[in-house]
Order: sequence, then structure tokens, then C-alpha cells
Amino acid sequence: MQKTRYAAAAVAAVAAVAALTLSACGGGETPESGSGGEGGGESLRIGIKFDQPGLGYDEGGSYSGFDVDVAKYVAGELGVTEENIEFVEAPSANRENLLSNNQVDMIFATYSITDTRKETVDFAGPYFVAGQDLLVPTDSDIAGPEDLEGKNLCSVTGSTSAQKIKDQYPGVQLVEQPGYAECVTAMGGGQIDAVTTDDIILAGLAAQEANAGKFKVVGNTFSEENYGVGLPKGSDRCEDINAAITKMIDDGAWEEAITRNTEGADYTFNAELNPPTPAPCA
Repeated sequence: MQKTRYAAAAVAAVAAVAALTLSACGGGETPESGSGGEGGGESLRIGIKFDQPGLGYDEGGSYSGFDVDVAKYVAGELGVTEENIEFVEAPSANRENLLSNNQVDMIFATYSITDTRKETVDFAGPYFVAGQDLLVPTDSDIAGPEDLEGKNLCSVTGSTSAQKIKDQYPGVQLVEQPGYAECVTAMGGGQIDAVTTDDIILAGLAAQEANAGKFKVVGNTFSEENYGVGLPKGSDRCEDINAAITKMIDDGAWEEAITRNTEGADYTFNAELNPPTPAPCA
């Protein structure tokens, strides 16, 4: 009996030393997703736009838009409750840096999937297919990019929309701004003739109360933009995110979200391309 008590005491002492060692090394803690871990997902830092009504919009710390709704749905499928999501502003020019510097875990910010971007980040999705278009004053006769020769066109620094204009329409006077709200303000003041980005973004801008009746979406798309979920290179979340997007589409939540967030805008998504089927993860 005495021998048994000694053995039990020895085992307890060894366990206590092991626990102290693990605590000192940090080995007893499980990293949260918000700290960059790929594990169980107690929290998530998600990059979104803060200045795109209908997609990603910051209303004094309350976030709304289609991108936000998709992000919340996906997070829920990953086991993260809404109160444990930290939304981080992700301007177009900063998205790759936010991912590579571990400042966010994923990005839902009208982030078009391109081969160039795939060199530095991974993508899940797409969860939506948009098309580049033009926003112009209601009395404008601009009907498409072929009418922009010699005119002032505004887009956002770092966007695929700006790059496409540079590559394909060199005669256009491109003005780059940090956000589309600045572009619309400049057009309202007569400094530019048109704003270009994806049709769903333009529809959200035109539908704002302050812009009602002032601008129109031309309705002549000249690209296909596959909106993906930006992930750090080497992330293991792609398959789970694709499964969440597919579920959102199948259960009707996807269409409910896009209808709710474009209500009041003169816009209908391209039903030939939407809803999309997420691409296989690399």
C-alpha cells in the first residue's frame, strides 16, 4: 500500500513538472484563427471594403453589403460566430500586403481572381462573377469604353479595372483615386466624365441616396471578374470555404443576400454566370 502511494506521488510530480515546462514554452495554448492559426477558428480577421455600398460598407462600426453577408455565412460554417469576426479595411492596393503580412486571415473585398495575384496569394471561390462597366452622369452620351477616347475616367489604384484601362484603352485620361467614393465626388463636380469598375459596385454607388437620379450604369460590360476569397499563400482553408459557398448557394441564402443588397439599384446580376461554381483548390 505504501509503495502504491509513493508511485502515485511520483507520477503527480512528473505531471506537474511537465505542465510547468509546457506553460513556460507556450505549448499549452491553442492558437486562435485571429492570430493567424489555421485551426479551429475561435476568431477571424476578415478584410472587406469600407466604402462600397451594397458590398462592403462601414456605417459607424456596423458593416453591411453582399461581401459582408458572404463572409459572415462562411465564417459561421467555419465555426466562428459573428461577434468573433473582426472586420479590417482592405483597400484594393493593400490586399496582398494584408495577407502576406498576416494582418488578416481572409479577404472578401470584390477581389478578382487573376493569375498574377495567384503568385502571391491563394483564392477560394469564386462566389460571384461581375463585369466591368461604366458609371456616367444621367445626361451623358457615353455608351461604352470606345467612347472614352480623350476623356477623363476615374478608377481605384490597384484595381483590375484601372489596369484593364491602361492595357486596352491607352487614349483614355485615367485618374486614379484611393476609393470609388472619391471618383463619384469628382464626377459630381464635373472633373471627370466617367467612373469604371465592376457593375455591381457601380450599381451600389448609383443607388445611394445622395446620388439618386444623378448617375446611371451604362450596362455594357466588357470583362468577367471572378470574386474570390483571398487567403495567405499555403492556407489550408480553401476546401472548407468552397464547401460553405456551395452550401450558401444551394440553400438560397446567396440569392437572398444579393437581392437584399442591390435593392433600389437598377441592376440585375448576369444569370448566365451566376451563381458560380467554386473552382477546385490548387
